[in-house]
Amino acid sequence: MVVVVDYQAGNLASVVRALTALGARSRVTDAPEVVAQAERVIFPGVGAAGQAMAVLKQRRLDEALRQVTARGVPVLGICLGAQIILESSEENDASCLGLLPGRARALPRLPGIKIPHMGWNRVDFVRPHPVFAGLPPTAEYYFVHSYFPEPARPEMVAGITEHGRPFVSAVAWENLVATQFHPEKSGRFGLHILANFLAWDGTLAQ
Repeated sequence: MVVVVDYQAGNLASVVRALTALGARSRVTDAPEVVAQAERVIFPGVGAAGQAMAVLKQRRLDEALRQVTARGVPVLGICLGAQIILESSEENDASCLGLLPGRARALPRLPGIKIPHMGWNRVDFVRPHPVFAGLPPTAEYYFVHSYFPEPARPEMVAGITEHGRPFVSAVAWENLVATQFHPEKSGRFGLHILANFLAWDGTLAQ
């Protein structure tokens, strides 16, 4: 059973549909006790960091996410869920979950580059990881965002994408992995990532 965290931040239905297509059972919940005791967690989201953190704190889901991560359970953050796993965000100058050191940054506004970044782009996976195994280098994934995660430690960066300039599009450390793109909306390659996550035991590739 995969627990999908509900904190009023959208895109839950598409995540559940993708999991169902893979034959996985899932439960959408906003109950902190369910999240804290889960055996596998997906933490999706779209929207603003400050508002999301307010809801997480109100529902006591912030502490539940810290507890389940500390237990070594496989956790997948998606889009906003890849940003607020860090300590803070430039968006709303929000204090975030602090599951990893770092800060979510705004995409730079450059001539000819549209913000928000919307559409399909490649990801250069910069180190091996079980969740990103078996993907062709030419594969593209769906993005819609104005901010991106910037971990404090470079060894936490798992993927890089180019949009005017390079930005971090995937993060991985211990039992936590996160993507700025939406695997649940990224066709067969996104489903491949989700299938890898469902099979992953939360340990790093050697």
